Amino acid sequence: MKFALPLVIGLILAAVSCRPAAAPVVVGDKPVSINDVPLKDSQGRAMKPIHEMSWTGMDGTIQKLKDYRGKAIVLDFWATYCPPCIEEIPHLKALKARYGDDLVLVGLHVGGEEDKPKIPEFVERLKIDYPLAYPEDALTSFIFGNDSAIPQTAIFDRDGKLVKKITGFSEPIRKELDQAVEKAVNGG
Repeated sequence: MKFALPLVIGLILAAVSCRPAAAPVVVGDKPVSINDVPLKDSQGRAMKPIHEMSWTGMDGTIQKLKDYRGKAIVLDFWATYCPPCIEEIPHLKALKARYGDDLVLVGLHVGGEEDKPKIPEFVERLKIDYPLAYPEDALTSFIFGNDSAIPQTAIFDRDGKLVKKITGFSEPIRKELDQAVEKAVNGG
């Protein structure tokens, strides 16, 4: 009976600490600055230069952040099973429509192998009309840092500098995303 109480406490703590995979929660408490943008949950040092980080398009083409120099870019990390990702997609499409050729939007699938077969139906249902790709591990590690929650959205300015990284999607986050994209496109 002496061991029952620690076991019960351990089970309760395990149950309380579990969260759905898509829950947008920022974790970590080590402030890190990347391009003078403070981030609480990013890894301390990128595995390689940010502008060299890449993703592979659904058609097999490899692209790098440096390929988009002169344009603002939004990299959105998502999966088909992520409710906040689904909520964010129409807003990302609206941002792309608002800024046109000044803004590049790339959806980076991080749902794993078991999620890949669901992508075509997902694209059709949500009428996704922007490029989708798979990020290289270095890019995912750099953007996610210590937080594996999705969606994660990284906004880069025309010089390829990180303006902001956002985790999750809600009304306050929508406003934050709008401000970051405006800053990335228009400078300032």
